[in-house]
Amino acid sequence: MSSTIYNHRSLQPTGTAAAPPGGPPAPNLAVPPASTRFDELLDTLKHAYDDAQRETIALKMQRDEYEAKINAQVNELNHIRQSLYELEATHKAVRLRYEDEFQRLTQELANRPVAPPAGAPAPPAAYPSEYEREREDREREREHNRERDRIARERERELRDRERESQRDSQRDRDRADRDRDMRPADTRASEFQSVKRPVPGGSTPRDTKPSAPPASIPPTKTERERPADPANKSYGWEGNSPTSPPRAAASTSAAPPANPTPAPHPEPMDLEEIVNPDHKKEGGDWFAVFNPKAKRAVDVSLTLTLAHESVVCCVRFSQDGKYLATGCNRSAQIYDTKTGAKTCVLIDEAATKTGDLYIRSVCFSPDGKYLATGAEDKQIRIWDIAKKRIQKYFEGHTQEIYSLDFSRDGRLIVSGSGDKTARIWDMETGSCKVLQIIEPEVVDAGVTSVAISPDGRLVAAGSLDTIVRIWETHTGNLVERLRGHQDSVYSVAFTPDGRGLVSGSLDKSLKYWDLRGLLQSSRMSTPLPQGGNVPSNSPSFPGGVGRKEGGEKGSVCTTSFLGHKDYVLSVAVSPDNQWIVSGSKDRGVQFWDPRSATQQLMLQGHKNSVISIDLSPAGGLLATGSGDWQARVWSYAALQ
Repeated sequence: MSSTIYNHRSLQPTGTAAAPPGGPPAPNLAVPPASTRFDELLDTLKHAYDDAQRETIALKMQRDEYEAKINAQVNELNHIRQSLYELEATHKAVRLRYEDEFQRLTQELANRPVAPPAGAPAPPAAYPSEYEREREDREREREHNRERDRIARERERELRDRERESQRDSQRDRDRADRDRDMRPADTRASEFQSVKRPVPGGSTPRDTKPSAPPASIPPTKTERERPADPANKSYGWEGNSPTSPPRAAASTSAAPPANPTPAPHPEPMDLEEIVNPDHKKEGGDWFAVFNPKAKRAVDVSLTLTLAHESVVCCVRFSQDGKYLATGCNRSAQIYDTKTGAKTCVLIDEAATKTGDLYIRSVCFSPDGKYLATGAEDKQIRIWDIAKKRIQKYFEGHTQEIYSLDFSRDGRLIVSGSGDKTARIWDMETGSCKVLQIIEPEVVDAGVTSVAISPDGRLVAAGSLDTIVRIWETHTGNLVERLRGHQDSVYSVAFTPDGRGLVSGSLDKSLKYWDLRGLLQSSRMSTPLPQGGNVPSNSPSFPGGVGRKEGGEKGSVCTTSFLGHKDYVLSVAVSPDNQWIVSGSKDRGVQFWDPRSATQQLMLQGHKNSVISIDLSPAGGLLATGSGDWQARVWSYAALQ
């Protein structure tokens, strides 16, 4: 029988080798322990991490310093411009008084009989007659007027050139900031959201600043992000008179936006101050409205109330009957009579922390008008008994600030949205909570900025920082739709009165109308969508992020994109008769849009800072705006026959 023979290597001794007899000592071959080498590598890595962290902190401080300098320069330019306007008005008044006095004295001298002194020669025979003297006076007056108009035009042109130069400088800074923001990691988006959603009082225009001309310190960007053309989408704005502008697509005659509209270009918003004549402009003491010269004038708007506050006005909301308006600012919610402007109620939680700010980010009346819900920076929802001016109950559970609230039509449910990536449905009677969680990769910031309940109470929509609008079924809490198409964070959502459409506003300066009729089919509502793995439509860092088709996953379609704002769209609303879509923006303007033809009807300028929040009265006819200029305003609007 054969056997396997194994050859074994003889074991080598460890440690220091013994010196052969009579020979030199053997070298020390001992190897340092592995743990010592690992500690050295760990220390090296730690030092490198500390250096990178210090560099990051230094860069952030440098960025904050640059942003502060930019804001200071913009504010200084606004003050200079206002001073120029006031000086020009004063100069004009003084000049007119001087010219009137000069003409009066000239006329008196001309009519005063003067006898020639004794021995003086007789006047020449060619002395001008009274008729000729009057004609010369008229000629001089016309010459004065022409010279005055010429000087005024030159001064206006010079001011306009200076303003455009400042706009170009500001634009370069904004473009640089946008590029830096795009390069920043996603976890910094939440801080950016806070800075826009609630401007700090220090960065707002002082309350005692006099109204200025239409703000132009934040011009429209010249390089928009590229948007893929989609035959199911059309974009509208006020097109200029450029010969290269393609013709506008034919407007639909149906009440709702068409299901298959023809594609349209993305026109650059026109400069209304440059091309609109007085026939298309309505002015008040410190506000004005500009009407689209290419559309039939179908609505009129007027200022009815100006409500001064002690801080930035973060939110505005009408009661169901339109008789009262609630506003949220630092530490308090306030209720006003919409007819008289009288402040009927101030709600302050005396038990809240006294340190730092505590801004009320969202307010909402219950349908019966008895309660007011408020959401604040301290992560709590307070339900106030308005008549008793005390808190009826607290809803707690959110782990970050609460940005949005909405009641169901029957008053049984209230929905909240927070930066903690959740929307929550609360039962007003039992206090129970249903969490609508957004499950996404950690690199995707999906903080909820806005929530809305459909009129029939079946759906909850939420806009978030990751550019996506999500829709849940209220009864089951299932995610049933994701709407993609915006190129930046979605800051506001609103259902249409019939519940078949949804309007969204975004930091990409656009509004979108989503047709939900495909989703509302019972077969599609019954199947929930999977969570997770969804990336923003503008993210180049993940597969499928770029070029993904605009629309929903369950048959919802984006039928219209509304373009015209020069800066972030912060708030949207739909009129109760479904006749108007209204939007408020960081460009300090409010736009009225016609959803039937997808055209801009008018642009309203009445604030000296960002229009953070808007609301349309459920009873119709009233618009409320809240701004960083520490004011809320109530406007009346009416259709024209």
